[in-house]
Formats: sequence, C-alpha cells, structure tokens
Amino acid sequence: MKQISYYLLYALVYLLSLLPFWLLYLLSDGLYLLVYHIIRYRRKIVWKNLTSSFPKKSEAELRKTEKKFYHWFCDYILETFKLLSISNKTLLKHIEFHGTEEIEKVFDEGRNCAAILGHYCNWEWLSASGLAFERHPQAATGLIYHPLYSDAFDRLFIALRSAHGGICVPKKDILRYLVDFRRDNRRSLFGYISDQAPKWENIHLWLPFLHHDTPVFTGGERIMRKMDDAVFYTEMSRPKRGKYVCTFKMLSAHAKEETEHAITTRFFQMLEDTICKEPAYYLWTHNRWKRTHEEYNLRISRK
Repeated sequence: MKQISYYLLYALVYLLSLLPFWLLYLLSDGLYLLVYHIIRYRRKIVWKNLTSSFPKKSEAELRKTEKKFYHWFCDYILETFKLLSISNKTLLKHIEFHGTEEIEKVFDEGRNCAAILGHYCNWEWLSASGLAFERHPQAATGLIYHPLYSDAFDRLFIALRSAHGGICVPKKDILRYLVDFRRDNRRSLFGYISDQAPKWENIHLWLPFLHHDTPVFTGGERIMRKMDDAVFYTEMSRPKRGKYVCTFKMLSAHAKEETEHAITTRFFQMLEDTICKEPAYYLWTHNRWKRTHEEYNLRISRK
C-alpha cells in the first residue's frame, strides 16, 4: 500500500512539474486564494508570528507582508515540485549561486565546508548547489533533513532533493557520512537548516531572534567544530518571481577555532538581517516560539 501511495503521489507531482513556469504560477495564484481566503491555513499562527516579530510595524504593513508571504508560500510549493523534471541548465537560469569560488578555495586546501541556513526563500533549490562548482564538480553536496512521518512524502522529498545531484542525509547519520567522505578524500558541502524549534530535551541555548527569546539547535555547530569545517552562511534573495539568488558568505574559516555557540549566534544575527530586508519570504507558518524560557526554567526546576 505504501508503494502504491508513493507512486501515485510521485506521478501527480511529476505531471505538475512539467507545467511551464507561467502556467505553474497561474496555478499558484489559484492556490493562494484557496489557502489564504478559504482554508485560512495557519493564519492565526502567521499573524501572531508577524506581529510579535515586528512590533513597530503598522497593521497595514503587516497585512501586506502576510498576503505576500502566502503568495510566495504557494509559489514555493509548486517551485519545489518543478525540481522533478526541470533540466540543470534551465534551473540555473532561475537560481544564481554567488560565493562558490570561496567554497572551492577551501576544497583546494583539502578541507570541507558546511552551509548554515534558515527557512528563507526556496531552500529546496539549494540542493542544486553543486551545479555551480567549476573545479570540484564531484564534490558531495546536499541537505541534512529530518525524515517525515509520511513514508510517501518522505520518499518524494528525497527524490526532489536528489534530482539535481544533491544527497539527502538524515540528521542522525550525517557525522558518519562526513567521516566516510573525508576517508575517501572527497570534498563535501552540506546544508544545515538551523532555525527549527528544538524539543525541550534538546534545548541548550537561548538567543534573541526577531524580538523573541528563542530556543535554538546547537547540534549542527557541534558537528561543524568537530569536523573543522569552513562554515558559510547561505543568504538568499528573490529579486522577482521565478528568480532566486543564493550567496555563500564566509561565517567561519575554521569552525574548531570558534568558541562554543559563536557560530550559532552569528548565524541567527545574519538570518535576522536577511529576514528584515524582506520578511515575506520567511516560513511564518511554523509555530517556532511555542516554547518559552519561563516554562523551560519551570521544567528544569522540577527535575
């Protein structure tokens, strides 16, 4: 039954991916009307997140951002489906990669890299980062992910993220993969999406982020320091519909030389700066501030 569900889902998404961009975005416009006005998907959470993150903005400004977010969110879904059938050449007309020469300089030194990023713009398209390498086209590139509960959707997203050379690695296995790549003398660049909300037992650090006292993951940084990666912040922008620009910015040349939490702290500062430039392209549907420091302290005191 799982096999049938997956193949049906894959077939539907593949057919959608064959649509030209102009028709895909027309479909997205219709999806926006359904998601925003009729289903009202997570609108209370989105509004709570926006108003608490930008307390100085007027209601009119925030409503404009809210609607722009939902327009982009629907685009993001269908753009991600497009990965199944779009050619490498065409994809590179829709996303530009800058700063890859700095990554390749690190590769030239025989060292590996890590990319740290948030849920901003279309992060799924970053699975094609390896297409931008000129001197190291065989470098292993990909995203670290948390397996989905639905087997069919989990397999679908692995197919999407692997369609253009990306390698999908469950977060529990990434250290083993990195050690294997180093042993095989193969250069690597893996992306750590580091702005999720950790579970209570995984909270080790709180940082100010968008006017919130925010619990953050530190596991990615620990791996980067252990492997002594060069760490790059992945800044994304969307100059127009159907066009993304990804810029890799050096955050740390030698992760092992950084003090504890320095990489994570700088990442959240840089991510906040990116979001403030254009708030509409951040994933506001996630209830990332549901865990408070007060409740955390209360739980700790009961142990």
